[in-house]
Amino acid sequence: MKLIDGKAVAAEIRGELRLRAEAFETKHGKKIGLAVVVIGEDPASQIYVRNKIKACEDVGISSSVLRLPADIAASEAESALKKLAADKNIHGILLQLPVPPHLNADKLLSLIPTEKDVDGFSAENIGKLALNRAETVACTPLGVMELLKRYDVCLGGKKAVVIGRSNIVGRPMALLLLNADATVTVCHSHTKNLKAECLTADILISAVGKANFVMADMVKEGAVVIDVGMNRDPDGKLCGDVDFDSVKEKASLLTPVPGGVGPMTVAMLLRNVVAAAERSER
Repeated sequence: MKLIDGKAVAAEIRGELRLRAEAFETKHGKKIGLAVVVIGEDPASQIYVRNKIKACEDVGISSSVLRLPADIAASEAESALKKLAADKNIHGILLQLPVPPHLNADKLLSLIPTEKDVDGFSAENIGKLALNRAETVACTPLGVMELLKRYDVCLGGKKAVVIGRSNIVGRPMALLLLNADATVTVCHSHTKNLKAECLTADILISAVGKANFVMADMVKEGAVVIDVGMNRDPDGKLCGDVDFDSVKEKASLLTPVPGGVGPMTVAMLLRNVVAAAERSER
């Protein structure tokens, strides 16, 4: 078994993006700009935002955080997003989810112009992905594809199984694999005989959000296993969906948690921001 080092790959990508960000600033006389909108005080969101801002600084992207109160009126939140949408110095807008329950997340996301939707969550960007014309793709599945590419995993004609069908990971993941000529099966809570489906996979990707859900008896000998899960075990230790110790005996390539897909999500966000800025000045 060979370990897939997401931290090392993400560091390589940040180096590449640093050069692109410098070239953009030299050519256009301004920095690439990302605006992050945070509504409320969700503790996990605060950590995610800190990490994203630090990553932006690392590659030379100018980032700003707009913090809005949890009890903000929907009209005020919408107005704030519309103002950012009109700002020509902002190339990417990220609405940190979840938002407070009295707000309509879909409505707020719809106010982010497609060209500034660096999360790749808009209906138009998902539609373009389905048509294999995507310019911006959701960061986590895009990060998985980049790991597979950099570890020379051939997808053409291979059987890929994705566990999970969320709009953020599972669905775009399946579309990306399909666009790369894999034969794709998407499994979920209503799938019958999940183990049998998983055992057909040359590439098995779990994004189900359950600690140690994928055991060795679900993995074909020599399969590539990608663990998108981010969970806590009974001792509070960070772990993925995959039972690492048992699956490592069967997988040919395996992502650890932490240090696998996680760093790639942030790296792909940065890439989406840089690419959005470059497209805006064509």
